[in-house]
Parts: sequence; structure tokens; C-alpha cells
Amino acid sequence: MDTQESLRRKLSGAEDLKSVVRTMKAVAASNIGQYETAVRSLGDYYQTVSLGIVAYLGKEKSNPIIENNAPIANKDKVVCALVFGSDQGLVGRFNDSLAEFVSQSLQEIEGRKEIWAVGERVQLLLSDMGYDTAKTFSVPGSVNAITPLVEKILVQSEAIFNKNKTNEIYIFHNQPLSGAAYKPAMQRLLPLDEKWRQSYTAIKWPTKRIPQLIGGNESTLLALIHAYLFTSLFKGCAESLASENASRLAAMQRAEKNIGELLEELSLQFHSLRQSTIDEELFDVVSGFEVMKED
Repeated sequence: MDTQESLRRKLSGAEDLKSVVRTMKAVAASNIGQYETAVRSLGDYYQTVSLGIVAYLGKEKSNPIIENNAPIANKDKVVCALVFGSDQGLVGRFNDSLAEFVSQSLQEIEGRKEIWAVGERVQLLLSDMGYDTAKTFSVPGSVNAITPLVEKILVQSEAIFNKNKTNEIYIFHNQPLSGAAYKPAMQRLLPLDEKWRQSYTAIKWPTKRIPQLIGGNESTLLALIHAYLFTSLFKGCAESLASENASRLAAMQRAEKNIGELLEELSLQFHSLRQSTIDEELFDVVSGFEVMKED
């Protein structure tokens, strides 16, 4: 049975934990703002890159963008999945739901699977599901740390793609929704084949003025492709970090509610026990007085 001293220690510990939760809520809310701002800012740049690709495709209709290589047998095809997860806990089912989505999506894609994980926690979940992890990257801790990570991924992905070790690369990440909600998303990053080209046919040039290419066609295409790959990876990483902090904020809100209920329950127990102790002491005093009075 709890004593007043033990209940007092529990109350003190719960108050300290509540302060920690409030601090983590404030940090998560602040982080959400900077990552959402980065995603919005990137949206205009991504739109510009898309219009540049549309302009190039409209100018080079007769020439293929990518040479059609010989078809690869499904059993020999290598599929690389770049998964943006988290390195820290207290994020609810952020990593679990993403890992399940990755597993379900890869089952529908034929070929040998290879995982590139950003974050140790999602990497461990995918390993438990039977997927081999070829590379593991640390999750960036700020917006400024996203660019070095993206450049590192680009260098390594282009290296293995040029060596024909990988035939397809997909991006998996959580995408923020309104409030603290999010959903898993998938994007096919490479190869830039006819399927990729057709995805841009629906985008129309916003004005009646016909765009013109300045400089060499090959250098223009390479610059547009690099910008497309960079913005796709940056956007996926920033959306993942925004979703992670939204999930952590929701988890901290639930924790704060549970701690509040616990504090209320402990306070009731403490005051009830304290009142019982006072009643017992008063009863002893009254009983002693009655005995003395009779004597």
C-alpha cells in the first residue's frame, strides 16, 4: 500500500515528466514549422523545374530523352527502395506504418529488392520483414542538413545506376496531411524513361509564348534532370521530417493528457490518504481524551 511519502515522490516524478513532455511538444511544433516552410518554398522551385522539363520535351519531341536499353528479365532486375524513416522514438506508428507500406508496395514490383534506409528504426523494421539493407543514412536534424544528405544520396545512386547494378529506384516516405495526420507515399525516381516522359505530357505551358532553349541541349537536359532528382529527394526528406515531428507532437499530446489524468488520480489518492491519517490521529486524540475524562 502506498504511503504519503511514496505518493509524494510519484507526484513529483509525474510533474517532472510533464515538464519534459511540454518541452518536447514545443520543440516538435517548432520543427514542424521549419520543415513545412521548406516544403512550401521548394514547391515553387519544383514547379519551375517541371516547366523547364515541359519546355525541353516540347522542343525535342522528335528525339528520345533516354535511349531504350534492352529489356531486362524480371528475375535479373534490381529494385532499390530509398526509405525515409526516423532515428528517434516517441513517434507512434510512424515507422511501423511506413515499413508495412514499403513491404506491400515492393511485393507488387518484380525483381530483387535492395533497401537504402534513412534512419535506423525503419531499417530494423524492414530487416525483420526480410529485406536486406545495403546502405543506412542518418536522419538530418535540421533543414540545413537535408542538402548534404540529398547530395550524398544522389552521388551514390547515380554511381550504382551508371554501373547497371540497379535498374529502378523508388522513394518511400510519410507525407503530412492536415493537423497531425500523415500518410505513406511512393515515387519512382529512376529510370527516366518513356514512362517518366509521359508523366509530363499533362503539364501545359502557362502562357502562349513558346519557350526557347538557350545553350546546348545536352547540358540543359542534364541540369534539368539534376534539379528534378534533387527536388524530389529534398521534398521527400522534408515531408518525412515534418510528418515525424507531427507524429511526435500528437504522441506528446496524448502523453500530456495521460500524465494529467495520472496526476489527478495521484492527487486524489494523496489527499484521501492524508485525510484518513488526520482522521485517525483525531480519533486517537478524542479516544484518549474520553479515557482521561472517565478516569
